[in-house]
Parts: sequence; C-alpha cells; structure tokens
Amino acid sequence: MIKLIIIILVVVALSLSCVKVIKQSKVGIVMRLGKFQKKADTGVHFLIPFLDQMAYVIDLRENVVDFPPQAVITKDNVTMQIDTVVYFQVTDPVRYVFEIANPISAIENLTATTLRNIIGELDLDETLTSRDLINTKMRSILDEATDKWGIKVNRVELKNIMPPQDIQVAMEKQMRAERERRESILQAEGEKQSSILKAEGEKQSAILKAEAQKEAMIREAEGEKQSCILRAEGEAESIRQIAQAKAEGEATVIKNVLKAMKESDIDDNILALKSMDALEKIAESDSTKLVLPSDTVNFLGSFKGIKEVLSNDKIEK
Repeated sequence: MIKLIIIILVVVALSLSCVKVIKQSKVGIVMRLGKFQKKADTGVHFLIPFLDQMAYVIDLRENVVDFPPQAVITKDNVTMQIDTVVYFQVTDPVRYVFEIANPISAIENLTATTLRNIIGELDLDETLTSRDLINTKMRSILDEATDKWGIKVNRVELKNIMPPQDIQVAMEKQMRAERERRESILQAEGEKQSSILKAEGEKQSAILKAEAQKEAMIREAEGEKQSCILRAEGEAESIRQIAQAKAEGEATVIKNVLKAMKESDIDDNILALKSMDALEKIAESDSTKLVLPSDTVNFLGSFKGIKEVLSNDKIEK
C-alpha cells in the first residue's frame, strides 16, 4: 500500500512537471533530447517526461539596457566618457537563443565600438551639439547588426557626455564669457534705444515748442495788425468828420456874414476888409483849401472885385 502511494505521488509529480504555462508576452523554447523542438506560445503546454524540456522562456517586451560609460576619443583628440541607453526587443526567439551566446554582452560591445567610430569623426563641439545625429547613426548600425540575432533595436540614446575636468572648466569659462558678452551687448542696445527715444522726445518737444511760439507770434502779429488798422481807420474817420464839420461850419458862417453884408448897406471898403478877414480865417484852417482865379492879383487891388468873387461862391473847399 505504501509503495502504491509512493508510485502515485511520483506519477503526479512527473505529470505536474510536464505541464508548463507560458505567460502573456513571453515565448518558451522546447528542447527534445537537446534539439530544438518547437516554440511554446502563451498558454498551457504538455511536455513528454524525460524527453522534452522548456529550456528557455524569452520575454518579447521591449527591454532597456543602460551600459556603463565608455572612453571615446574625438577628432580633435579629446578623451571623454559617454554612457548609452539601448532600447531593444526580441522579434525572433529562436534566433535570439541559437544565433548568439550572450546577446546583452554582444549589444554592449557593439554599442561601444560603434560609438567610438562615430565620435572619432566628430570634434568636441560637434559631439556636444549632435546628439540626435549620433543617436540616429547608432540605432541604424545596431539594428542592422542585430537583425540576424532576432533583435530589433528601437532606440539608442546618449545618456551622459563627460569631457575631462580641464575641458569642463574651459567650457564654463567660455560660457561665462559668452554670457557676459551677450549681457554687454544687450545693455548697450538698451542704452542706445534709450538715448534714441530720449533724443526723439527732445526733438518732438522742441518742434512743438517752436510751432507753439510761431503760432503765438503769428496770432499776436495778426492782432496787432487788426488793432492798428482799426485804430487808423477810426482816426481817419474822426479826422474826416471833424474836418468836414469844421469846413461846413466855417463855410456856413462866412456865407451868412456875406449874406448879411449884402443885405445891409455897408460901405465897399468895410466889405472888402471883412472879406479879407474871412479869407484869412478860411486860410488858417487845416481842412480848408482856398482856390482863387488867375486874376487874384487884380482882385487884391479892387475891393469890389473881392466882393463879386465871394458873392459868386468862388471859394471851394
């Protein structure tokens, strides 16, 4: 009875050991007597005891490998340390198992040699500024080389680029000098713009002040001109009215005197004297002009002739 139980337990153990479950995103490699038998995809698989063996279980998901820094030399003989990160995925589990003994080590060495070849064609500045170019070239070369191993290289990244300490110090000094130069340029540009704007403002202010003074002087001159014109016109009108009134008054007085003389019985000598007095008064006036005929000389010798001239209104304004 005990032997039977032992036999049953052994059979069960062997049966359980022959049942293999492959998880999602993995593939098993079944070996029969040391020879490849089949790929075991996701699910349950039954193996023949003592003949079949699940030798390898390969992960089909994308893998990330961070390789340690590698010493490389640039075109201008600068030695630096660069570490890389490789993203790869197994596309053919059979070739991945049987075509390469140590795929991770093979990828690491291939990455180091490829990186040295690429960096050797670039100088220091190009190496620091051409990460995308280096990544693209490395991915292309690694993908082509690992294709026969059933590996697909999806991406390669330069994680760190570490130049020597003295180069780093020189680069920091250069960067500091470049920043100071840019700061000086920006400060000079700012001062230039400030001076230009200040000069433009002073120019506009001077122009506006000059225009305002000009406009004020023009308006002041126009006002003085109008004032002088109105003043002159008023004085002229006043003088004219005064002269006219004075002339009209004097003429009226003389005419009245002569009329009274005519009507009265006055001696011709007295009439002549009065006429002469009237002529003198008329001649003294600034607004009266005396116009006499050409025979004025004879008139002065004859009192009666003066009376006739005055009586016939020979006096003109």
